[in-house]
Parts: sequence; C-alpha cells; structure tokens
Amino acid sequence: MHRNTVQRQIILDTLKEFITHPTVEELYEVIQKSHPSISKTTIYRNLRYLAQGGQIGKVSLPESADRYDKRTDQHYHFQCKSCEALFDVDIGYLEGINEKVREKYGFQVDVHDVLFKGICPECK
Repeated sequence: MHRNTVQRQIILDTLKEFITHPTVEELYEVIQKSHPSISKTTIYRNLRYLAQGGQIGKVSLPESADRYDKRTDQHYHFQCKSCEALFDVDIGYLEGINEKVREKYGFQVDVHDVLFKGICPECK
C-alpha cells in the first residue's frame, strides 16, 4: 500500500475543484501556479495510482486525451464538440442494457460507457 503523499493530495484536491473532467495538461496548468515544483510526470504517475486505486475515475475518449473524473460511481458523460469539455450526465445508470446485450449476443457485460456529443450551453 502506498502512502498518501503531499503531491498526491494536491493533485486530488485540484481535480475536485474542476466542474469538467480535466486532462493532465489542464491539471498541470492549474497546479503549476501554486506548486511549480510538481512535474507533469508526477501528475501522470499519481493520477494513474489514484485511478487504479478507485479513488478517481479515468475517462478514455477516442481522438482525445484521457480525462480524469472526481466521481467514481457509474455514470455517463457529454462532450462538447466545440470546446471539448467533458461533463457528467446524471440520468441514472441503465443496468438493464447489460442484460439485454448478454441475452441477445451472449456477451458478459461488466460495465458500459455512453458518451453524448453535441454543443454545451456555454458554446451554444
């Protein structure tokens, strides 16, 4: 078990301040303002550790950098095609879909992801 380092706590606290789901670059820009000694490599390493430990979520997007989510529950996301921000969509996790896919195709579905795309209110 790894100890909770000061750097890891700074990264986690910074992530929790975001409304959207930041990339490593976005986190790095914010952290550098108050903690210039924290490197991008340190941020990558600690985000990987936090995601593997289930303390944060990691959202992998096609054609885009990975994003990090302060929430760890199963939920959906919306990505703005204009500003590329990623937002939570709280419509309830549709667990019945997993069973329907299993029944129709025989796949064992453990989890599913839904990504809505369009234009956010800020960009509209």
